[in-house]
Amino acid sequence: MKRTTFSAIVLTVIGGLFLPSLRALIASDDARAEAEDIRKLSGKRLTLYTDLTGAEIDRLPAVFDRAFPQWCRYFGLDENRHADWRMTGFLMKDKARFTSAGFLPADLPPFPHGFSRGSRLWLYEQPSDYYRRHLLLHEGTHGFMNTLLGGCGPPWYMEGMAEYLGTHRLQDGRLTLGYMPRDREETPEWGRIRIIQDAVAQRRALRLDDVINMPPTAHRVTEPYAWCWAAVTLLDRHPRYQKRFRRMVQFVRERDFNARFRRLFADDWRQLCEEWQLMTAGMEYGYDVTRCAVDFTPAKAPPLLLGERLGVRAVAVAVDRGWQNSGLRLESGKKYRLTASGRYKIAATSPLPLGEGQGVRADASQKPKVWWCEPGGVSIRYYKGRPLGILLAAVRPDDPPPGSTSALLRPTSVGLGATIIPAESGTLFLKINDSPGELHDNAGKLKVEVRRE
Repeated sequence: MKRTTFSAIVLTVIGGLFLPSLRALIASDDARAEAEDIRKLSGKRLTLYTDLTGAEIDRLPAVFDRAFPQWCRYFGLDENRHADWRMTGFLMKDKARFTSAGFLPADLPPFPHGFSRGSRLWLYEQPSDYYRRHLLLHEGTHGFMNTLLGGCGPPWYMEGMAEYLGTHRLQDGRLTLGYMPRDREETPEWGRIRIIQDAVAQRRALRLDDVINMPPTAHRVTEPYAWCWAAVTLLDRHPRYQKRFRRMVQFVRERDFNARFRRLFADDWRQLCEEWQLMTAGMEYGYDVTRCAVDFTPAKAPPLLLGERLGVRAVAVAVDRGWQNSGLRLESGKKYRLTASGRYKIAATSPLPLGEGQGVRADASQKPKVWWCEPGGVSIRYYKGRPLGILLAAVRPDDPPPGSTSALLRPTSVGLGATIIPAESGTLFLKINDSPGELHDNAGKLKVEVRRE
């Protein structure tokens, strides 16, 4: 038998008292809207007042309705227990009309795009249909968390969750929240990935600690939203971190949220920070967190000396994954020969010039071209300054210093074969050179033989 909590009783009582006053408030809103020629759009979960017209505007309440069950599933709430939950929104082109109607309270802080308080949200018109929906879902996430969870947590979690669940796909009437965009054409004016790419290129990427410790005032500009989105994306999509991360929702009302978060990830915090480095440095549209997840287990087995049991150890490398642990330990100062063989296909879309260092996919309208290659890569296609598909190797020390740059960001090109002399002892990692957003359609076989010379 389920125990009825005191908070549940309080919410039920408050709800019973609140509904009549809510109906009166809506009636008052209707009268003020009519006086200013502001339209009212009604859905099951959203009443939207707006001075805008058009089919995309009219669909917004239905989009919001489709979001509600997804919010409930994500945060572990029973949708049926919140049948009366709804929000009131104000989508504005002409702010003066809404001010005249009394829809902008005097104590509402200034905001450049959107704001949410209690069961009400405010939005300014945006330059694209996508970004207008994104902003509505972003502020709706805040409203859902504040009214049904009792809080949103610290700034990075509050804005990261709203960005993560606000980033969406709407196709044939089907809404998907928490969506990773495949290209910029899917998310006009969103720009979060570009913000991170530009910061990395300018050597001003944020550490994960910087994101976690963002103050409440940080989000007066757009850039922090991108970093918070990236942090939540990594934590919520990573097979090793997701379960723990989703437990944090129970602490959104606690002042020590960040301390609890750090304790929960204390055992592998340095590995998490390293994966953050890898993700932000390799950020692309379609970035596949699962395929790029790294197994940091220190290797024990050394490669064999020539003549010792055939003299080699063979490692199979998946061409549809990021960095992979070879299970082989290499010693500093010693010489190792890597020889690769195999044939595999990689799909690319954009016509990158020779030596281009940016992402592979640029135009979703182009039909992907399949490239068959060997470990030497495709010499007329480049990604990050190296041939597309070329075999890469890196030796990662078992216990890198905190805050140091990951060895996996300083790879060696192996191609069909190379001799390497590690500067530090550690585990050998291998992968092919490809965009982290385009690994899913790679296929084929790649084998690497490793021996000590």
